[in-house]
Amino acid sequence: MTTPPVAPPASGVAGSRFAVVGNPENRRVSLFADAVRAAGLPGPRVVAWRDVLLEGGADFASDEIVRVDSPGENPEVDRLLRGATDPTRVEGSARWYARFTAALRTLRGGIRLDDPEDLAVLFDKRACHGVLDAAGVPVPASPTSGPDGAPVRGWDDVRALMREHRMPRLFVKPAHGSSASGVLAVEAGGGRIRATTSVELAPGGALYNSLRVRRYDSERDIAAIVDALAPDGLHLERWVPKASQHGRAADLRVVVVAGRATHAVVRTSRTPLTNLHLGGSRGDLAVARDAVGAAGSRWSDVLEVCERAASCFPRTLCVGVDLLPAIGWRRAFVGEVNAFGDLLPRLTGLPGSGAEGLDTYAAQVRAALREPAPPNELHPPRPAASGRAPRGPYRTGTSHA
Repeated sequence: MTTPPVAPPASGVAGSRFAVVGNPENRRVSLFADAVRAAGLPGPRVVAWRDVLLEGGADFASDEIVRVDSPGENPEVDRLLRGATDPTRVEGSARWYARFTAALRTLRGGIRLDDPEDLAVLFDKRACHGVLDAAGVPVPASPTSGPDGAPVRGWDDVRALMREHRMPRLFVKPAHGSSASGVLAVEAGGGRIRATTSVELAPGGALYNSLRVRRYDSERDIAAIVDALAPDGLHLERWVPKASQHGRAADLRVVVVAGRATHAVVRTSRTPLTNLHLGGSRGDLAVARDAVGAAGSRWSDVLEVCERAASCFPRTLCVGVDLLPAIGWRRAFVGEVNAFGDLLPRLTGLPGSGAEGLDTYAAQVRAALREPAPPNELHPPRPAASGRAPRGPYRTGTSHA
């Protein structure tokens, strides 16, 4: 793919240089490198996650603009983080989280496009949900949210919380999971229960990620899955009945760069899991915009919800927001905020976003060159949970056309 050229900032780009921490063979790194070169700069210095983990970190020059990218899709890196020899296994996300957040603290120097504290919250669904809720961002109800959330030690706790909070339909999510790994959409009623998930329960009790979404109607099987996942930490959320498009459940992934919602894609599915790698497909964004308008709402308000969610992480240049439009397209809730939610190949920017004609990586390069963050050691403490997070160096405060 040819990355559209990036318009350089008025202040000039001479001397700017990028570095990226990632898996060198991964297309995320390649797409970002293409965007940097398209901006008229040398390709970024690539620091491999494998080397960071084996060598105890990495050092960056004071003028290097540093992007941290996903450590995923590399079996050796996965083994170093999770300690598992089989990358298709679901278990081990708590170990992955502990080692990943520790590794972030070993990246020294440079001008960071992210913040380790932001990333630590983004990769803990319970903490992230609590931060969003405290900032007034609409989120699904959750009994496990925030520091005072209820612990989930296994299926018995899930059942008890379902009764206590009157949640017959809910999502059970590994607290540190990603890409719908280990997620169960649970429905109870009429004396029956079922779960929809991509988890494959092996005869011996091991859990495997699968590209096939399946349903479990046996409470014994559902309990076995939840009990196996519980030691890694679980987050529960009320199931928000989603709006539909062409008879399929629909939600949106909205990428927010430097405080602006720049890119959006509709994801549709015949199952509760809309992830594109699990059989979901891209929907029609124009149809979604029209549906929002027909419901009496404004598209700009939909995007503003995503920008409010991103503003809770003011020291991170780019996040991907999963927005859950409720039936009828009148209301929307933030399901998750993803640190590495920008992999949307060939998608260009929204009209009025300032990223027209640019893919998600080119938009980030331009934003970084215009408005680099100060070094991490100068970052102020995270704001208190009460009240909204202040706008940081990546918050432009501009409005959509």
